[in-house]
Amino acid sequence: MEEQETLRGTVESVVFRNRENGWTVFELACGEELCTVVGHVFEIAEGETLTVKGEWGKHPSYGRQFKAETFERELPATESAMLRYLSSGAVKGVGPATAKRIVDVFGVDTLDILENHPERLTEVRGISEKKAQEMSEAYKSQFGVRTCMLFLQQYNVTAAQAIRVWKRFGANAVDIIKRNPYALCESGLYIGFERADAIAMQMGMDKGDAFRIHAGIAHILRHNLYSGGHTYIPREKLAGLAQALLGIDADTAASTIDDMAAEGELEDEEIGGRQVLFLPESHRAESYIAGRLLLMRGIRLPEMGDSGTRIREAEERMGITYARKQREAIETACRNSVMILTGGPGTGKTTTLNAIIHVYEGMGLKVALAAPTGRAAKRMSEVSGREAKTIHRLLEMSFESEDTARFTRNEKNPLDCDTVIVDELSMVDVMLLESLLRALKLNCRLVMVGDADQLPPVGPGNALRDMIDSGKVPTVVLDEIFRQAAKSLIVTNAHRIVRGKMPELARRDGNFFFMPRYTAAQVSTTVVELMHTRLPAAYGYSPLWDMQVLTPGRKGELGSGAFNKLLQDVLNPAGGGKAERPTVFGVLREGDKVMQVKNNYDLAWQRDNGEQGAGVYNGDVGLLERIDRRTGTLWVRFDDRLAEYGPDHAEELELAYAVTVHKSQGSEFKAVVLPLFSGAPMLFYRNLLYTAVTRAKEITILVGRKETIEQMVQNDRRSKRYTGLCAFLQAGEEP
Repeated sequence: MEEQETLRGTVESVVFRNRENGWTVFELACGEELCTVVGHVFEIAEGETLTVKGEWGKHPSYGRQFKAETFERELPATESAMLRYLSSGAVKGVGPATAKRIVDVFGVDTLDILENHPERLTEVRGISEKKAQEMSEAYKSQFGVRTCMLFLQQYNVTAAQAIRVWKRFGANAVDIIKRNPYALCESGLYIGFERADAIAMQMGMDKGDAFRIHAGIAHILRHNLYSGGHTYIPREKLAGLAQALLGIDADTAASTIDDMAAEGELEDEEIGGRQVLFLPESHRAESYIAGRLLLMRGIRLPEMGDSGTRIREAEERMGITYARKQREAIETACRNSVMILTGGPGTGKTTTLNAIIHVYEGMGLKVALAAPTGRAAKRMSEVSGREAKTIHRLLEMSFESEDTARFTRNEKNPLDCDTVIVDELSMVDVMLLESLLRALKLNCRLVMVGDADQLPPVGPGNALRDMIDSGKVPTVVLDEIFRQAAKSLIVTNAHRIVRGKMPELARRDGNFFFMPRYTAAQVSTTVVELMHTRLPAAYGYSPLWDMQVLTPGRKGELGSGAFNKLLQDVLNPAGGGKAERPTVFGVLREGDKVMQVKNNYDLAWQRDNGEQGAGVYNGDVGLLERIDRRTGTLWVRFDDRLAEYGPDHAEELELAYAVTVHKSQGSEFKAVVLPLFSGAPMLFYRNLLYTAVTRAKEITILVGRKETIEQMVQNDRRSKRYTGLCAFLQAGEEP
């Protein structure tokens, strides 16, 4: 590693500052030279003396710059430096005029007075006791965050991460971390257990320390919750994983799990004759959902008249004669406060859903429509002719913290509606479903619509499948393919796949095509040709918005990562003055199709009508419109919203010319291209193929080996998840 260069000088001016993550562009006077410095340097001010270490680089637009990796501060030592420092607004409540009066009175002792003798500030004209105390606290707070950053800097914790630590723990941050370094891997700080463990070892902490073992066990559960969707882990598995991760013996693992359960850090239950452990948040979510659904089952609803008459009225208005199962679904919606409507493509879910809406509105009920993603909500609006919102927007999210959703709508402030209808429920994880149920009035109806054969949600749990399997929630399964839909090979092949039968691959007269290829390179070349030239020329499709490459996984020659690079090169090549931004996922370029890969509740956006808000969610797809080369800021358009990404948040974006099937849930595309060559059984299975095929509205094209398709159809492994909702529903009692 090359030795870093060092600069020392006085801050002349602050050109740009992002107060959220500390990214700053400033000019440093080093002797006779004025140097432009960039880096995470929180709350610096003009007049300060800094020593920065890093390296020189050349920015394509702004020329020679010094990239600061670490920094040290020195307090202003002269009266003129102190005056300049305070006049810059570095201390909240102190402007240029007040700064001059303070320095005139106290001279070179000014900063000592601010920190240690704030009561003496009242000697300055216009400063009250209250104002003096506020100034002192603001000054000390500013140096508190600096102390936190400098302390963590020695352990290679980034400035942005250090700022989050400071916001979480406040003035005692350094003391808390010295006592328990594993506090760094708390949710929302984005410092994983492995990093926190390495820092603890540097601090000399013993591997058998109780803080380490507690944090490691919680990490195992949290990793499995958010990466695998498991809401619990069987006790014997958790103990074995803890022994392997932490290098502890079986007795220590067992006793620590007991202690954590006794202290409320874990929740223990018996499910299926096994002892299992939950994190408190996942246990709370599933147990609340079960209790609330059973309570809704027991609520007596007002009489709503003859359902048969209402159905006939809906038929006359819509010009439709409903099939037996559709009538059963509408009657179930009339009789019950909660129900599930499920079925595959072409079985009339949309028609049935519209009938239920019509009947409810005919009863004078106020109906709210929602879906888990913006695209799913938009599609729900299009097919119903009524406004549909994302669940997050329906619940009116507030942004108290970066890691956890806070909703304005809850038990104390329920939704102002009589019925909520949620589509694409297979995508809804148990945390979000809990929040939705908490926001319903006691007599509010709930209709949940989804396809139980789709993949489970990206997040925790498997709520739709668990509710159906429990037998405790009224459910209607639409299983008849209607005549018009039966003309679509996409529909008929999807139903063949879900029944374990091979799709028809030889036909050339429909909307479902198979293109055999015999090497991975041939598959790759064909997919790129289809996206770049063949489909746009034949059908007039937009390569960005009408077509989508779906892959079983991210890695490998035929994973979404490899295809994104190939498709970026042909659909949005470099050049033409387009700005670029390197990330851990690859290079982002102006004009790229991109996807948000984690929930960010704080990300600011503005709609075309001027409405402002915050929050961009995992799976949202947009267009990267602009990159500011100097500050690293990016602007991404998601439909009618333009979101602004600071330099650190760029890592939350990746190219979306190709996405995994899991990431495509809730979306529909005119054309889907699916490369299928070879891979591990854990990625090549039946309901992943089914989910991919049903993302297409007009054309599905499979490219690769027939043997791989056969393998997927026969592999009915489903995504096995440890979840408690079904058991809680079956064990509960209806009021």
